[in-house]
Amino acid sequence: MRLSYTVALALGLGAAGPALADDLPRHALPLSQNGDLVVGLCDGETSIEVQGVKPGEPMTREQAQKVADSLMQEWRRKHPDREWQVAAAEGAGGPPSAATATPPPSAGQFQTYGAYTERDKQIWQDSTDKLVAEGKRIFHDAKALGGTDAISCDMCHPDASNTHPETYPKFQVQLGRVALLRDMINWCIENPVRGKPFADDDPRLKALEAYILAQRKGFALDYGKH
Repeated sequence: MRLSYTVALALGLGAAGPALADDLPRHALPLSQNGDLVVGLCDGETSIEVQGVKPGEPMTREQAQKVADSLMQEWRRKHPDREWQVAAAEGAGGPPSAATATPPPSAGQFQTYGAYTERDKQIWQDSTDKLVAEGKRIFHDAKALGGTDAISCDMCHPDASNTHPETYPKFQVQLGRVALLRDMINWCIENPVRGKPFADDDPRLKALEAYILAQRKGFALDYGKH
């Protein structure tokens, strides 16, 4: 089943109203007299009012699933002899695609999986390169690493050499257990750098991982190798 962007947003992010991708259809939905949320299918015809939920308010997954089920029931009631995949393709002006909406890095833009343009690809690449560049900066900056002895990662690993991220996960003697790349990054921060380890969701840790992985682009994955 392929749902409209409004439903996809409700399932994942709450019923916000960001701009849709330029290459996908936009359908005007009827307004609620009570100011409640109105969601619709991409056929441009079928919609329902979600009582008690205002536009911009989050919905639970259970609420969103009820909305999706109600929409499909209404559509099937109106079109008992039609197949939804065919109708969805006609409404979108092309073949059907997955229903899951995923936000690309550009603010306010949402798309279905596989429906992207060359501009989107450039945005994604620029965002990735920005993260890698930030990782490179931190890798070469003892203060950014939070160290207390002026040692930065590049002093032992120039340009992230001899880090071999493609070999993780693997057993590391220093830790006495199987480690991920981020575990070894934190080990180095705690020991040679004499700093405090980064939390798993720390942007600095993510940037360091991105930079180290980027430096080994093209190498085959070979986990467990020593």
